[in-house]
Amino acid sequence: MIALAGLDLADRLVVCVGGGAVAEKRIARLRAAGARVRLVAPVATAGLTALAAAGDIEWHARFFASEDLDDAWFCHTATGSASVDAAVVEAAEARRVWCVNAGHGGKGTARLAAETTSGDVMVGVVSTAGADPRRTVAVRDAIAQRLAEGALPLRRRRRPLVGSVALVGGGPGPIDLMTVRARALLAEADVVVHDRLGPTGVLAELGDDVELVDVGKRPHHHPVPQDEINAILVDRAARGLRVVRLKGGDPFVYGRGGEEVIACRAAGIPVEVVPGISSAIAVPAAAGVPVTHRGVAGTLHVVNGQEHPGEATLAALRDDRATVVALMGVSALPRFTAAALAAGAPASRPVAFVENGHTPAQRTIRTTLGTAVRDAEAQGLANPAVLVFGDVARADLLLPQPAADVAVEPLAAARAQGIG
Repeated sequence: MIALAGLDLADRLVVCVGGGAVAEKRIARLRAAGARVRLVAPVATAGLTALAAAGDIEWHARFFASEDLDDAWFCHTATGSASVDAAVVEAAEARRVWCVNAGHGGKGTARLAAETTSGDVMVGVVSTAGADPRRTVAVRDAIAQRLAEGALPLRRRRRPLVGSVALVGGGPGPIDLMTVRARALLAEADVVVHDRLGPTGVLAELGDDVELVDVGKRPHHHPVPQDEINAILVDRAARGLRVVRLKGGDPFVYGRGGEEVIACRAAGIPVEVVPGISSAIAVPAAAGVPVTHRGVAGTLHVVNGQEHPGEATLAALRDDRATVVALMGVSALPRFTAAALAAGAPASRPVAFVENGHTPAQRTIRTTLGTAVRDAEAQGLANPAVLVFGDVARADLLLPQPAADVAVEPLAAARAQGIG
């Protein structure tokens, strides 16, 4: 009968007998668990040899002796010889040391589970009817997939004295563009403090007992000031709750994530930041606008469109090889374009407005710097929109080159002219 147990191997001695490829994989896993590894094998793989040379493992380059198990907490054998592996298991059992026998058809006193982790939860899969690695790995992978989707109940039932805050970048909106880490943290969350934009559809997947706090901002309307948002994060975490601050895009790209980190650290609250796909890149991409393109633009400037453009921004707007992406800039577009034109940016500079990116209502308005304000008003441009200035905004940039413009091979050109 098999009983599944978790072993704390941190700073404890594990003896590995055999220096082949199987041992190398298992030793990597044992070292990741913090174990001190003693390798016993006449020869070893190049990877294990390098670890020994660096002092990361202890290597005895000889055949196994029972004394090698002195002071050991755990043992692993994979020598390629059934008789040697059996002898190692017998010696380990005599010393009451649990031993994994990774030899073909061998039997040990312990097994290594096929593992997967999500945050501070580890799931292990073993077979009770004899070793069956392919099956246990397949089951492990299926569980890992469900964990990655945030579909399993990961929330803690025992509340710690101090909770935590995770600033999670949700990306431009579609749930399937969120990171695996973001989905896992949402599955563990007791409280989700969320914005108006971003992957708000994921909120419907959360349990009814998860507290949802809407702090979404709209242009010229901030119902929950930033100081109050900071206070909400600290208050909930101080109660021992796991708090996710779910933002659209990336927390550190005009997301005020830095201010929230400062507030949490000042209150002694553990805080982490999970990056997300920024709308500065993702929304133009959804409209077929690359923010950089070889031979067209090699520099990218991301700016707050509400602020008056500074000298660096104006220089980029004049630069034929630069792209300027303005976020939150619809209301300030007349002032922004006027400053650019006054600073010498060409009126013919291509511009693309991408509205409601990554949603069914997405649309793209192509114009130029000189006619941008007129066209935006005529088309009723509204937030949320990302504004792209530069040659990458040309409508024909990614279209196939016309046949008449395709370069002709020198030999073919010569023959066409009757030469050669």
